[in-house]
Amino acid sequence: MTTAKYDVLGIGNAIFDILVQTDDAFLANQGMAKGAMQLIDETRAASIYSAMGPATQVSGGSAANTIVGVAAFGASAVYVGKVKDDQVGRLYSHDIRTANVTFTTPAATDGPATGCSYILITPDGERTMNTYLGAAQNLRPDDIDAEQVAASSITYLEGYLWDPAEAKNAFVKASEIAHGAKRTVALTLSDSFCVGRYRDEFLSLMRKNTIDLIFANEAELLSLYQSSDVDAALTQLRNDIGFAVVTRSEKGCVVVTKDKVTAVPAFPINKLVDTTGAGDLFAAGFLFGLVRGTSHEDAGRLGALAAAEVIQHVGARPQTSLKDLAQKHGLPV
Repeated sequence: MTTAKYDVLGIGNAIFDILVQTDDAFLANQGMAKGAMQLIDETRAASIYSAMGPATQVSGGSAANTIVGVAAFGASAVYVGKVKDDQVGRLYSHDIRTANVTFTTPAATDGPATGCSYILITPDGERTMNTYLGAAQNLRPDDIDAEQVAASSITYLEGYLWDPAEAKNAFVKASEIAHGAKRTVALTLSDSFCVGRYRDEFLSLMRKNTIDLIFANEAELLSLYQSSDVDAALTQLRNDIGFAVVTRSEKGCVVVTKDKVTAVPAFPINKLVDTTGAGDLFAAGFLFGLVRGTSHEDAGRLGALAAAEVIQHVGARPQTSLKDLAQKHGLPV
């Protein structure tokens, strides 16, 4: 296996995030299920935007948030996602590149506008997402740069990408290229509703070794196995894949292998402000630990540190150098 040029390559839905702080009454008036991610059309997107208050706007999407986090640790990161050559698409491209992320996916010249996600943050820090996929859903196998994938230690895929058929094909192509180059392929399950739509397909990806590492939170894990018992679901998970990480909010995470389950505590925080990106940034820290050759426990601590940083302010981007933060806490970088 040749030395990797890049540490982590992420593939996902390129979504421009529009974040606003609101209350439960707004969610109820809009008919939104608190804490869920709902796919919407362009008309619904315009309706939500007109009803919202002042917003923060930044390039996002689950895998993009993770890749920006990887770069904030000082690792080399690449992102693959589809935007349109429109004003929002150009803002997206510029914004993610300024985060030291390589982004070379060709922008679409026709078709739907660049995707946007309207993220409503309630006072308890919970986020409710309404996502217009737009151009993001038109990611195709031709958008996968085989040389970039083969040159990346880890290829990281988001479960949301499993919605559009062509993006699904791009996902599988990337996995095949990565494995052909003897690289690691990771998948985040993204959302319990996403798991509900594609449970059997996700299980098949795990059992057929299309992916090597799963990231999930407890709700996604329970949805995957249609269970109410976390321990029973973890046992099934260990039978289906050799390596997984399950996040448990304030309880930290568990790293699951065939041999053992390792619990890693959460980092303490001063105040929970916004959970947007918590899982994404946890994955960033964990993946960074893996490519730096740390123990699974230290990788979990790096993930917990990154998640703790991002939930104490609005938005899914770290507001400090995660590398400096890790060094401050004596973690390997």
